[in-house]
Amino acid sequence: MNVYQWLCVAGIPSVITLIITRVITKRLNAAETKADEAQKRSDAIALGIQALLRNCLLQGYRHYQEKGWADYEDRANLENVWQQYHALGGNGDMNDLRNTFRHLPMTEGGAPVVLSDEERWY
Repeated sequence: MNVYQWLCVAGIPSVITLIITRVITKRLNAAETKADEAQKRSDAIALGIQALLRNCLLQGYRHYQEKGWADYEDRANLENVWQQYHALGGNGDMNDLRNTFRHLPMTEGGAPVVLSDEERWY
């Protein structure tokens, strides 16, 4: 019998295969754990940004509601904030506020803006 045959009888190839399998499995699990942690962090960042955008929308709305009017640039700014908020998964809570904001006059002392059904944002 040669050396290889003695090693086979002793089960050495099986032991080596088991060790290699364990090392590979451990590394794959570590990579999956890192990926899960990165996803959780990414989700937390997105939710944080969404909360900041919601706060920005609320403050802007309150400011212009108190002021009584909002010009075109104000409207475009808050519309952009709303679109980004919505893209991050906004659940629709801000839709009513957005529609009310769009009805504010565009000039001080101006008439409220009347929107057609096609112009309404839902």
